[in-house]
Amino acid sequence: MTDLKRTWAEIDLDALAHNYRTIREKAGRNVKFLGVVKADAYGHGALRISKTLARLGADYLAVSSLDEAEELRIGGVELPLLILGHTPPTQVDKLIKYGITQTVTCEAKAYEYQAEAEKLGEKLKIHIKLDTGMSRLGFLCADSHFDECIKAIARSVSLPNLDVEGIFTHFAVSDEIGDQNREYTMKQFDLFMSVISALEKQGVTFRIRHCANSGAFANYPETYLDMVRPGLLTYGYGEYAKKLGLLPVMSEKTVIGTIKVLDKDTSISYGRLFTTSGRQRVGVLPIGYADGLFRSLSNGCALQLPYGKTKILGRICMDMCMIDLGDYPQSEVGDEVEIFGKNNPVESLAEYAGTIPYEIVCAVSKRVPRVFMEDGKVIERELGLKL
Repeated sequence: MTDLKRTWAEIDLDALAHNYRTIREKAGRNVKFLGVVKADAYGHGALRISKTLARLGADYLAVSSLDEAEELRIGGVELPLLILGHTPPTQVDKLIKYGITQTVTCEAKAYEYQAEAEKLGEKLKIHIKLDTGMSRLGFLCADSHFDECIKAIARSVSLPNLDVEGIFTHFAVSDEIGDQNREYTMKQFDLFMSVISALEKQGVTFRIRHCANSGAFANYPETYLDMVRPGLLTYGYGEYAKKLGLLPVMSEKTVIGTIKVLDKDTSISYGRLFTTSGRQRVGVLPIGYADGLFRSLSNGCALQLPYGKTKILGRICMDMCMIDLGDYPQSEVGDEVEIFGKNNPVESLAEYAGTIPYEIVCAVSKRVPRVFMEDGKVIERELGLKL
């Protein structure tokens, strides 16, 4: 890959296929699979990932916004698409044109979407979202809100220009261990099922009920219901991915661009965070925080050379960073360096940066080409920059 000259991300579609099949097998034959491809498929390349999931047999895809959904439709993705976030009512014509399912999070939005769909003489497919404890989006339904929630949803689903296909919620701590987190997750799930039960008594039913995010998929099989939507698990990251035998899909790599031999007491990079204690061989890498390599990884985070581990020296710059080559006299300009991947887990970078793997993979910037691999061969290269 060194012909790419700089920095790239390898996307292993065979690993994606392995993860998909493993998740499908665990979910069971009668449970649908929703692939979460928002945020450019967590930085992996939404169009290619979506097409691969479609080919593998996924039932649904989820995005965050209309723009993300349009990209997939224009790119030829035909699977049902669910927008998890807000879409202005003025865009209902596009939702209907592209056959996109919209999340409805309160009664007022249901009426707004109804009005626009009625003007067009069409029906808009929707999923109702419940706020069972995330305190983000959704119909409030806990405690004193319960009775009014049932009435509001019943009114919403009766609107003639809305095709109400599904209902869902999102768990806040299903990926965290401990009795309190288990209790809170089950409280959310029980509330979700109570709302569904109350609506069924009024003759309101849903074709798809879903709530199993990555944490719930790994820890709470009772939450699978009609469809699961594991996000990060699909891409093979996090402690639960390892337990389930899933594989990391992305590897970010760069090359040694320059090698310098610095004298003792030479400071490196902005802020002079690192000073050599003796004569030291240093590599300059063409990757920096503009590529998504967080500045918080400066001065100590481990990277992987072909010969072993090394560390970042000093502060990460916008386009470059420096590494220690003192233990590897055989290293040369052009040698590959794995930022994260199969030999240097993204979880290690996340821990060093004080964040989560989601943020590391989503941060890989658009100027980093995605190189899609299948059967050990490059099948496509994608660059987010407009050339």
